[in-house]
Amino acid sequence: MTRRSLLGLALLAAGCSGGGSPQAELRMVTGQAGGLYGQLGDQLAGELRRGGIPVRVVQTAASVQNLAMMADGRADVGFSLADSADDAIRVRRRPVSALARVYMNYVHLVVGEGSGIAEVGHLAGRTVSIGAAGSGTAVIAARVLTAAGLDRPPQIVRLELDASIKALRSGEIEAFFWSGGVPTPALAALGDIRLIPLEALVPELRRRFGPVYESVSVPADAYGAARPVPTVGAPSYLMCRTTLPEDVAFTVTETLFRARDRLRAPSAPGGRLDERYAIGTGAVPLHPGAIRYYRSVYG
Repeated sequence: MTRRSLLGLALLAAGCSGGGSPQAELRMVTGQAGGLYGQLGDQLAGELRRGGIPVRVVQTAASVQNLAMMADGRADVGFSLADSADDAIRVRRRPVSALARVYMNYVHLVVGEGSGIAEVGHLAGRTVSIGAAGSGTAVIAARVLTAAGLDRPPQIVRLELDASIKALRSGEIEAFFWSGGVPTPALAALGDIRLIPLEALVPELRRRFGPVYESVSVPADAYGAARPVPTVGAPSYLMCRTTLPEDVAFTVTETLFRARDRLRAPSAPGGRLDERYAIGTGAVPLHPGAIRYYRSVYG
């Protein structure tokens, strides 16, 4: 039998176990329009299809929604921010596993070029989008605002990336959060934005929420700024449901690295797919199929 037939049967068997409808395709959950999860997911899906695995890509709000869909069997693989995945494992006890740590996400606090907002403390009392409900951006934005200790709470709205951009331009909001790779395509196309530094909040975030947060800098050339912008970083993981067949998990992981030069990973530091980097998923356990792949590379 061909690898396609074997993996198709593995997916079919997994779909039938537990009384579900037969499943003959890999269901991949990605993220919002304009973000890197959607871009990278579409490219990875294309590579898997070329290798003989049928894939259905589902666009979502991203991390939190993706983890919920994998945990309850509506999805097989998908992307998540490390803090959301860490919470899913340690707090919510969801049956999800990691395939790889794939790249660094940078927290963007975006304001208009002419805005008077110069620091996170200036968000007090202002209207701010923290990201779509069910997104990892919303999780980390809420934590950033908590760590900032504003003297007045901002007026919170929850908009996806494209809607946040439109609302900022129309004056409906004064700032928005986005957590993504650098450059994020939808933001790179803009020429009238500015990023607010957030690096000073990293120690407080780590104290309150754990070591998934890092100090990083958005390169100066990413969005046309004169100098790098120090901010908060959190890795992205490629995740899967724990019950994904081992051979399927192995092949997805193998395909990710075999195609790394064709996948458009972020160009900023932390964007290069590397097996040594990939296994560092903290409290989130690697799937046995992923472990088998890494052992096949390093012994």
